[in-house]
Amino acid sequence: MSALNLNTQAAASLERWHQMVARKDFSKLPELLAPDIVFRSPMAHTPYPGAPVAATILGTVLQVFGDFVYHRELATADGLSVVLEFSAQVNGRDLKGIDMIRFDEAGKIVEFEVMIRPMSGLQALGEEMGRRLGGYLSANKASAPAN
Repeated sequence: MSALNLNTQAAASLERWHQMVARKDFSKLPELLAPDIVFRSPMAHTPYPGAPVAATILGTVLQVFGDFVYHRELATADGLSVVLEFSAQVNGRDLKGIDMIRFDEAGKIVEFEVMIRPMSGLQALGEEMGRRLGGYLSANKASAPAN
């Protein structure tokens, strides 16, 4: 990926993220996550709080997505947030999406939000994630309203 104007720690974390995705190995992902990270799913109105839940969701998505490729990266002016455009397949359905990642000054991921289109791809993802993690996700939603 191209060099972005990111905070030094955020840039290092983003590089580690890309390495994990390329290896399809998120075993070290918790090291990148702030303990109080908030994960926002394209399927759920309520966010999922905490590093263990975010790591479980992201690790499962990595298994569910086929032909996953990042296409573009955009950074915010403050150097603490990126938007990563991607494409993938889920159970024969093509999808496109973006990962919106916000880092703290130490380079820890404090917010991770995913948006996906078209609806058929989003539905395929939701069905597969529900099949794999349905009960776990229901038990780990935040009680606070989503932003």
